[in-house]
Order: sequence, then C-alpha cells, then structure tokens
Amino acid sequence: MKKHLENPYSTVKDYNCFGCSPDNPIGLHLSFIEDGDEIVLEWEPDENYTGWTNILHGGIQATMMDEIASWVVFVKLKTAGVTREMSVKYRKPVLVSDGIIRCRARLKEVNRSLATIEVQLYSKDILRAEARCVYFIFGEEEAKTRFFYPGSDAFYSQT
Repeated sequence: MKKHLENPYSTVKDYNCFGCSPDNPIGLHLSFIEDGDEIVLEWEPDENYTGWTNILHGGIQATMMDEIASWVVFVKLKTAGVTREMSVKYRKPVLVSDGIIRCRARLKEVNRSLATIEVQLYSKDILRAEARCVYFIFGEEEAKTRFFYPGSDAFYSQT
C-alpha cells in the first residue's frame, strides 16, 4: 500500500535542505511515498538542472539518490543519519525533455551503526543510474537532540 510521506522538518527554524525543503527557492522540492519496503519519489526536472544541453546533471542525480536514502533512514529505521559513503553508477543519460524521473530506494542491510541503502533512478521506465549509500545512523536520543528527528509517526498524515 502506498502512503504519501509528510515532511515534518518543514517547520524547523532555518530548515533549507536543497533536496526536500519545500521553501528552498533553488531546491528540488522532493517529496516521498512509502511503497511497501521501498521509498519512492517522482520529480520533473527543468533546464535549470542540466549539465550538458538537455542532460540532467550527474550531481543532481546523485543528490536525489542521497536524499531518498536519508528518507529510508527516517522512515524504515526510525532515526536520523548522515551519509558516510556513496557510490554511483551512471548507466544512461537522463534527458530533461523526457520528463518525470522516478527513484526507488530500499534498505539492504544494517551492521551496527551503518545502514546500506540501494537506490535506482529511472527515466521513461529505463534504469539510468543506481547508487549504494552507506549511512551512519544515530541512536534515538542523539537523533532527536542533534538532528531534530521528530519520531517516525511525524512522517505520516495525522488526518
């Protein structure tokens, strides 16, 4: 069952995440859906995010994959974390003119305080890039005090 995820950080003072803040004027404004074991996003790029003419910049692709991995940590592991390492394979160019991009991410494993998340990026239902993200995850108290983690319930609509 698909569930639209709320962004509880949007009420935090000075929150300006390039990936997911709805108020960052130059940000991506990403939003997320929980679909079973996966977190999913859909985003439509424009020419402001190109590297070469009509090709989505690889750094923007990496940002999207890193951002969705963090939401796997928030929702599936019920804590906060930071990127420790990330490896990206760019398989095919992503054309801005092709429209909507979809990313799918899932937790692969947790080993002590490290979580490995696998991400795939699609355009026109073709795998264009994939990433393996390793996140350092924090204990519940540190996630709340240092990273304003609001608890897992805050990511779901209360209505």
